[in-house]
Amino acid sequence: MNFNRHILRYLQNWKQSNNRKPLIIRGARQVGKTTLVNDFAKTYTHKILLNLEKPSDRSYFTDFDNVKSIVEALLLAYRIPSTNLMDTLLFIDEIQAQPQAIHLLRYFYEELPALHVIAAGSLLEFALHEVQGFPVGRVEFVYMNPLNFDEYLEATGNDLVAQQLRQAPVKPTAHKILLQLFHRYILIGGMPEVVKTDIEKNNMAALPAVYESIWETYKSDVEKYTSNGTERKIIKHIMETAPLYVDQRIKFQGFGNSNYRSREVGEALRNLDDARVIRLVYPTTDLSVPVKPDLKKSPRLQFLDTGLVNHSLGIQSQMLAAKDWSSAYHGAIVPHMITQEWISKQATVNYKPNFWVREKRQSQAEVDLVIAYEGLVVPVEIKSGETGSLKSLHQFVDACPHTYAVRMYGGLFKVEKTKTPTGKPYWLMNLPYYLGTQLLEYISWFTKNNTG
Repeated sequence: MNFNRHILRYLQNWKQSNNRKPLIIRGARQVGKTTLVNDFAKTYTHKILLNLEKPSDRSYFTDFDNVKSIVEALLLAYRIPSTNLMDTLLFIDEIQAQPQAIHLLRYFYEELPALHVIAAGSLLEFALHEVQGFPVGRVEFVYMNPLNFDEYLEATGNDLVAQQLRQAPVKPTAHKILLQLFHRYILIGGMPEVVKTDIEKNNMAALPAVYESIWETYKSDVEKYTSNGTERKIIKHIMETAPLYVDQRIKFQGFGNSNYRSREVGEALRNLDDARVIRLVYPTTDLSVPVKPDLKKSPRLQFLDTGLVNHSLGIQSQMLAAKDWSSAYHGAIVPHMITQEWISKQATVNYKPNFWVREKRQSQAEVDLVIAYEGLVVPVEIKSGETGSLKSLHQFVDACPHTYAVRMYGGLFKVEKTKTPTGKPYWLMNLPYYLGTQLLEYISWFTKNNTG
């Protein structure tokens, strides 16, 4: 079962580009990189699909030290005429297994520009550190994440509902079905193998084995890049305890009720961040662009996939019975998923979101997400309460130089003109929380249609 991933459009544009460079697809293991490229390869007359974890495929890069010899050997092995390079795709999967292959990508661009080259791999970030003479400016990057809600709707055959999702503003008649489908999506998450199993089995009892397999693979992968037993113990401890702190700000010292020091935990978390399994999301105090993370303040934990978190916490059965999911796991699950959705839309940059804080004596404020749009920093608060309870959002609005704010919740779409408790008038766009993938489109619509 192959899913229609939106990143495929990027690959199609890359294929047609006149200044095409070798493309590296980055992302955690099992988000669908290999399946995506294998599907894309069908658009070529000829394809060479390598997996450098296989010694036979890796030998092309150990036996030869220049790209012309490598390609000549490959063309002979795959019986492809050398005159057909413009319609040939070379896919180098698991490229991290041979860092020298990463180094050679620049020479594909310089010496064989006609050949279409895509590379992918798990834990690429670690391998990139080992590359001597990384081909800066000679390769392109694209980032891949779990399925977002838009992709999930298409995967589950809800194409007409997906069309409604993309309309701004969303119609009230579509609200109930979108909310129902989003509840299933937020429950299981967007890992392709989980979604595939859920579609085929339609039984939650079939999913735990899939989650466990994915999580164990991540633990095994990351431990390969630790240098000693202590680091492995810390990584294991973090992987076992970190889900308890989902969407919470954390301190490195003694993380997870341990005796580990700040430096040790920080290094381990940064390794997991490099692996894109757990991301460290830092706050900002900025009210205008550019939005800069404050690395001296406590970060928030963001995981690769909300479904994996739900499984790790053992809360999926509770969520099935819940009426208002904005309160799930102390209110952490919906904000986590919306942040995951927002990250999924940033395919061409190594994007990390920011939340906003104002930390003063006897006055603390925290807004879940801030989004830079055309010179504005727009606050996004994710709550289920009434408008008047948005204390942190009001502090942001009072201090910022514009009059736009977003609240995401379980209710209907609406825009209202209101005031902060200090009397500053502002526009509040209330968005149903299934619109995480559409945030930028809605902010564009919002700022253009509500002025004065």
